[in-house]
Amino acid sequence: MQVAISALHLRLWHAGDARTMRALLKRMVTPMNHNRSFSFAIIYLAATLLGTVAQAQAPEDLAAGLRIFTQKGDCQACHGWAGDGRKMDSQMPDGANLRALKIDRETLIQTIRCGRHGTGMPAFDRLAYSDGRCFGLKAADLRARGLTLTDPPATLQLNEFNLLADFLIAKVIGKGPINRTQCIDYWGSDVAACKELGQ
Repeated sequence: MQVAISALHLRLWHAGDARTMRALLKRMVTPMNHNRSFSFAIIYLAATLLGTVAQAQAPEDLAAGLRIFTQKGDCQACHGWAGDGRKMDSQMPDGANLRALKIDRETLIQTIRCGRHGTGMPAFDRLAYSDGRCFGLKAADLRARGLTLTDPPATLQLNEFNLLADFLIAKVIGKGPINRTQCIDYWGSDVAACKELGQ
């Protein structure tokens, strides 16, 4: 059996209209119920592709994530404006080169929320060690183990953790050394820092 997706459906897919695509997939799979393995294959493929659609980020969300990185969280002070570990403030701890890092979204959010003991990476969750939400530890457990955390410049709200993580995954994490094209995409314009980079 052939499955055809019209140009309209493809446009909806690329526009990120996951609800419309789910309805389309339901219509596609229903007549195929007589062939269960083919139906399961279609459902698996659809779930994978819909997951990709769900991860697509709106430009305003990426811009908000960049603002958190450069301003509220001041992540650039330790990780550098490009996230490459070339810190902006020599008084701050050495941050990891995020552009060389391989990390999944869940672990990234946990690291931002809970910090990393002994590395200078602060916990950006105001309640991180108040109730065991971070590694099952409370502030008293940290003290008993001689573990310390740097104070963050600000704490973040739940939606800000998501915005920051989505920005980092889309523009920084595992992207390798930044070039001029990536820099312009990162900042949204050809800022002075980009002019110093090669293509």
